[in-house]
Amino acid sequence: METPVRRVERADTPVMFIAARDESDEIGPAWDRLESIVGSLRGRRFFGVFDDSGVYRCCVQVRDGDDASALGLESAVIPGGSYLCATLRGPQPEAYSLLTPTHDELRRRGERDATRPSIESYRRHDRIDVLMPVLSGP
Repeated sequence: METPVRRVERADTPVMFIAARDESDEIGPAWDRLESIVGSLRGRRFFGVFDDSGVYRCCVQVRDGDDASALGLESAVIPGGSYLCATLRGPQPEAYSLLTPTHDELRRRGERDATRPSIESYRRHDRIDVLMPVLSGP
């Protein structure tokens, strides 16, 4: 993998989400539904969150005035802590094909903390941070 990998610290992030089966054709429609519910994407932070449970969560960061239950969404907190991070650059949806191989490479580079989920942070239309939780070192 040519993408540099770095260690980052993340804060807890409150989100609203729609859950879908991971590795399925449900993920795209779940993203479409989430985007239609929250309206304007401007100023919003979006995350894909997944672990070994087989569930993928399409998430949007909560901002003042958001009411998840009124919108028909679930709410949660993406846990903070130490993560290995690789940044994918390039147009979507082409970059989506790099998500799984990038996460696989992160798994080979560090000891994953199985108590926290992995994250896809959609930073811009052409930038995705792939984050894998790692155990805090000494």
